Amino acid sequence: MTRPLTPANKTLGRLNWSWQDGLLILAIISLIFAIVRTASNFSGTLNPHLTISTDISALPGYTAQTLLRMGLAYFLSLVFTLIYAYSAYRSRTAALILIPLLDILQSIPVLSFLPGVVLALIGLFPGQRIGVELASIVLIFTGMTWNMTFSFYQSLRSIPQELLEAARIYRLNLWQRFWTLELPAGAIGLVWNSVMSFAGGWFFLIAIESFTLGKQDFRLPGLGSFLGSAANREDYKALLWGLAVLIGVIVAIDFLVWRPLIAWAEKFKVEMVESQNVPQSWVLDILRRSPTLRIFSARLVLPFQTALDYGFIRAFPMRSLPVTTKGNVSLPGLLNWLFLCGFAVIVLWGTWEAALLMRLLSWADWQQVIRGAVFTALRVITALLLSLLWTVPVGVAIGRNPRLAQVLQPLVQIAASVPATALFPVLLLWLTRISGGLNIASVVLMMLGTMWYILFNVIAGAQSIPSDLLEAAWVYKLSRWQRWRTLILPGIFPYLITGVITAVGGAWNASIISEYVTFQGQVKITTGLGSTISQATASGNFGLLLAATAVMSLLVVLTNRLVWHPLYRLAQEKYQMLI
Repeated sequence: MTRPLTPANKTLGRLNWSWQDGLLILAIISLIFAIVRTASNFSGTLNPHLTISTDISALPGYTAQTLLRMGLAYFLSLVFTLIYAYSAYRSRTAALILIPLLDILQSIPVLSFLPGVVLALIGLFPGQRIGVELASIVLIFTGMTWNMTFSFYQSLRSIPQELLEAARIYRLNLWQRFWTLELPAGAIGLVWNSVMSFAGGWFFLIAIESFTLGKQDFRLPGLGSFLGSAANREDYKALLWGLAVLIGVIVAIDFLVWRPLIAWAEKFKVEMVESQNVPQSWVLDILRRSPTLRIFSARLVLPFQTALDYGFIRAFPMRSLPVTTKGNVSLPGLLNWLFLCGFAVIVLWGTWEAALLMRLLSWADWQQVIRGAVFTALRVITALLLSLLWTVPVGVAIGRNPRLAQVLQPLVQIAASVPATALFPVLLLWLTRISGGLNIASVVLMMLGTMWYILFNVIAGAQSIPSDLLEAAWVYKLSRWQRWRTLILPGIFPYLITGVITAVGGAWNASIISEYVTFQGQVKITTGLGSTISQATASGNFGLLLAATAVMSLLVVLTNRLVWHPLYRLAQEKYQMLI
């Protein structure tokens, strides 16, 4: 029964609406002002002798600059994800190249991208800070985008056949099919992997905002360089303040961005029975009830969207899209030929340049690379197995219990986002006293770069299981093991494999900072491929860097091709969700 509104209630309602809308408008204006003011710091000349302050008063400005870099890198990652994954999904020819290429790209460590990216952008903007800023954004992008792309591609490949058949029956064109079926199908996984990607950006922030390339040191003011400087100087007060600010920023982003997106993406879940417990967000409730946003949406957003829809419908009519027997849209033969020829030219040119660079390496260099590959591979396998033991049950618990997720999700995101390299000196103080030392510490740090990819994908997979299937399991009184064997494990399996593929790449990436550590004015090294890459980057030995990177990429690609991708196909063929 609805209570009638009295004049007092109407007045109170108007006051509440005005307060909420006023706060929303003030927040938007403040955000725009902060972005413009922070972006102005990115211009000017590059200071090669910049000293990163560890004074607490520098934290607000440093944090703002880091957030702008992270935001731009995430936007770039999202655009790349939608274009790359969708191109591979729609074209079988493109998929034959793009998916193996994605394996290679996500296996290349951030520091291996560093020399080429930095030198190229510094060459474009000589003596200007904007070149190094753009390089840092691109490097953060390389740590963010791969798991988002894998997740979105997996979601597109896992769309139920009944929905694809309905799209064909209703003769949806390319844009209508993307906007009403394919993008919503990947929304849940894309949101959860965005959370993980942002956490991955924080993980490598110290290495990206302060690095050495040959004889040159590059430093950018930011939260990552602040934490790195505080750790190197053993200024534990500044380190604790930096971590406190980082945790505060992560909690604020979770409350203002990720929780609303997770609650909003819930509407895209495929289910026959409405869920009883769904994720909630106070911020999303305010946005949905805001009269200002409703007016803005009705007068600007909806007309623009309608015009965009009609434009795409005219540009991509149904009759212009030849469809294969499996429903994939084929690219014209000429474009396929040009695509393959262009890719072949790039591969041949890159192979020739790489051969010229690596021919100067000695047999001792190759022995170092091969020996390091064996040791790093053993650490990666150990970190992966240890990560799987706890991420699967915990991820399912969080994904199936929204109340538990409200409590644990921010904690998990904080734990995933705190740069382990900032805590590594404290960890080494304890581990150096026991047998194993850096060997054990490197496995621990690899786990910190591995387990979150699996956890967030398992959460997304558990959250995507239709509630009616869970209700049926309870009705038929299936035991806990029967529910896991017949429903939960098959339901999360595609997401789990996606998480494992990106986690393996994350573990190899983490080796570059876990096997080569600067601590108390000394460099601590353990045998491994990651330490070889770090040493080659610091010394400017680009031939050794290329050789170690090529071997690491080859190992990751072979593992994906021979182990994970057969399981990936099994997930698509046997464990695809049907309705």
